[in-house]
Amino acid sequence: MSGKDFDGAVVVVTGASTGLGRAIAVETAARGARAVVVNFASSAAEAEATAALVRAEGAEAVLVQADVAEDEACRRIAAAAEPFGRVDALFNNAGITRMAPNHGDLDAVQGEDFLRLYQVNVVGAFQMIRAARALLEAGPAAGAVVNTSSIAAVTGIGSSVPYAASKGALTTMTLSLARALAPKIRVNAVCPGFIDTPWFDKAMPQDRVERLRQGVVASTPLQAASKAEDVAGAAVFLASPAARHVTGETLLVDAGTHLGYAPLGMR
Repeated sequence: MSGKDFDGAVVVVTGASTGLGRAIAVETAARGARAVVVNFASSAAEAEATAALVRAEGAEAVLVQADVAEDEACRRIAAAAEPFGRVDALFNNAGITRMAPNHGDLDAVQGEDFLRLYQVNVVGAFQMIRAARALLEAGPAAGAVVNTSSIAAVTGIGSSVPYAASKGALTTMTLSLARALAPKIRVNAVCPGFIDTPWFDKAMPQDRVERLRQGVVASTPLQAASKAEDVAGAAVFLASPAARHVTGETLLVDAGTHLGYAPLGMR
């Protein structure tokens, strides 16, 4: 923790019902946020659990069910912050994937998969920034946007080709908007590697999840399977006053996974 460096802040987190989004929402509340807008797409019960954790840290939680793929829905999420007069930090964390880990099987995915993933992972983030722009510019300091990209964006690995491509596009968009929206808004991205969350338990059998987890531990330089809280700290840093002179940055938070890829190792 970094004390109360979010004291009085108004925060919006998309995809905040579980995993990294929940961890970000709770950490900003613990660091003094006044209010956290908790967006979720489907699970009201999980979102309520996030809200309870946020309130336990002393912040107001505002729940908004909305799919960021829809522009009107993004405007509703941003509107939930309007009573507070500003947004200090927007975390574009909502994201989806299509499981097709054998990238050589080109028939495992279709054009529709690309379109759906881009609509949420890229267009959704753009629409949220556009919807919240005036509120991000309304605070006493530059508003902060943190996009949740992925190690897949810079290595081409990941759950599927459409997923990696969408995260690459999100990282490029981060650069474009950091340049275009300065000096009133900072835009950065965090690139997690494997995050050990219940998402995997829902997506695959338990024995396969355990093999995946152990494989991650064995293959990463830090010999760790990151938890959501391990990545949340880095994401929250990018939105914090400590990063007030950081924009257009892509921060890899992957326990060193990228070091195994030669082009990145030479950076």
